Amino acid sequence: MGRHSLPDEHGAAAPGPRPRARGRTVAIATALVLVVAGGAAAAVRTGLLSFGGSCGDDAVRLDVVAAPAVSPALREAADEAREQEITSDGRCIDVRVTARDSYKVAAELRSGKGDPEYDVWVPDSDVWVQRVGLGAKQSKISPAGNIASSPVGIGMVPSAAKSLGWPEKTYSWPELTTAATKGDKLRLGAADPARSATGLLALAKMGASAKKQGDKEGDTRAAALAKALAARTTDDDSQLLDTLARDDSGAEQGNPRRNQALILSEQAAYAHNGSAGGKNSLDLFYPKDGSPRLDYPYTLVEDDRMSTDTSRAALRFMTMFGDDEGRRILTEHGFRTDPDQPSDKLVTAAGGRTPQPYADEATGPPSDKQLQETLGMWTITVQSARLSTVVDASESMAQFVPGRNQSRMEITKASLLRALAGFTDEDEIGLWEFATRLDGTRDYRELEPTRRLGDRKGGATHRDELSDAFSDLQPVPGGATGLYDTTLAAYKEARSTYARGRFNALVILTDGANQDPGSISRGSLISQLEEMSDREHPVPIIAIAVGPEADKDEVQQIAEATGGSGHQVDDPAQIHAVILKAIMEAGSNQG
Repeated sequence: MGRHSLPDEHGAAAPGPRPRARGRTVAIATALVLVVAGGAAAAVRTGLLSFGGSCGDDAVRLDVVAAPAVSPALREAADEAREQEITSDGRCIDVRVTARDSYKVAAELRSGKGDPEYDVWVPDSDVWVQRVGLGAKQSKISPAGNIASSPVGIGMVPSAAKSLGWPEKTYSWPELTTAATKGDKLRLGAADPARSATGLLALAKMGASAKKQGDKEGDTRAAALAKALAARTTDDDSQLLDTLARDDSGAEQGNPRRNQALILSEQAAYAHNGSAGGKNSLDLFYPKDGSPRLDYPYTLVEDDRMSTDTSRAALRFMTMFGDDEGRRILTEHGFRTDPDQPSDKLVTAAGGRTPQPYADEATGPPSDKQLQETLGMWTITVQSARLSTVVDASESMAQFVPGRNQSRMEITKASLLRALAGFTDEDEIGLWEFATRLDGTRDYRELEPTRRLGDRKGGATHRDELSDAFSDLQPVPGGATGLYDTTLAAYKEARSTYARGRFNALVILTDGANQDPGSISRGSLISQLEEMSDREHPVPIIAIAVGPEADKDEVQQIAEATGGSGHQVDDPAQIHAVILKAIMEAGSNQG
């Protein structure tokens, strides 16, 4: 057997060579944190930071929030620091670790609301750090390096793995997921990619692999896979293993509600196998086109506000994971501490066997664009939409578009009808129009309520009625753009009718800036929108400025107050494409 060969039977393997120090990663992480700490590097080199001796009574408090899977290891390291009286600058470090879902912390930091009551954040993946950066007013975070890693694969109950030729047969991600979702022979479960880095990285990798292999239908296959996974998706990682069939030879294998395979990390499989017992253990497939990895970035939060003592304590705690004891703790909890030389004992316990390519180099992390496209695809494919559409009917919409023998309104209607064709009967869409004094003193009126397109009223569906309403839109003679009051009223309505389990959004199309002198101010509108927005029940505004007179900066400010986005199109024919793109972007920012 080669260096990474494993025994064929289940159970613990003989201990392999002790993992090397993660010199490259720890060195980079340490250097970054030392720079952030403002001169602490020189202090370490000159011995000014004492890492031994008596703690004394004035410990430095360090508050850490971490992904639930890595929190036990961090707590053990914190206990070790107390027991061994690890000090920073002669003072004991008192580390308090709280487990919190990474997607929830990312949403909190992305919003920039409130003052985070923690100094360090250790999510399970850098994808959450990227998500924080998408916020317009996000809290300042400083990633300092990675303390561990864990590849993502597909764990299967032994009978299912054997049917697919495990461990001798290897598969690419597209091949493996196709095999796992073809018919009803194998039930594959995953955690919601909007809330799980494991699910998101796997879904992004599946799409990327399909495209790399020249699969012209890659996007279609990815969407089909998303549909198949959606039927067996849990809200988050903590619930996923509860869906597994518990008895490999019992009646649960025939229970359609129980999964026989799961997309999960090696560490999650390790933890499960350690407590499940032999007959309920998992075998782990490592795809041959590369496994994405959870990378556990050690991230400082609002480090510019930290005291020198706190930043040095953060440094000292992180460097523990580059020491032998810190690596031992991480390994015993199922994490890799040396990506180039994984522990054979760890891999065996997680369900891996040779010749599964568990020691192959990890695939590169997906780009921001890939993540947004994947999340947007997931949102559109899996969640039905609830969209309230608000269309400018001011007199300026009668102006002809240069080079086209049609008015802005005529092209807008055609583009809306084209966009409507892309939604299913399960989607809910409504229509308002607006212009000054359109309905008495109000600048807006509802033309069609927001309801399911497939609903019938008499002999017509709501889709039919909405198509007629789009076609009947006309510019109002003398009407000006009453944007602010309309936006506020429409947003209040969309928030009050929020539909759980759907992608909720408010789509506003306007060809000009607000022209109603009696309306609320822009500042008042934005502050009220910010106050009403709720990251747990998001309703982003997708605002589209149509034509050269429209103010993109204005619609962008309005949309961003709700976590949405502002766009500008010179030709209304672009509207339908922009709506779909904006929905994908808004979907990628949720979770």
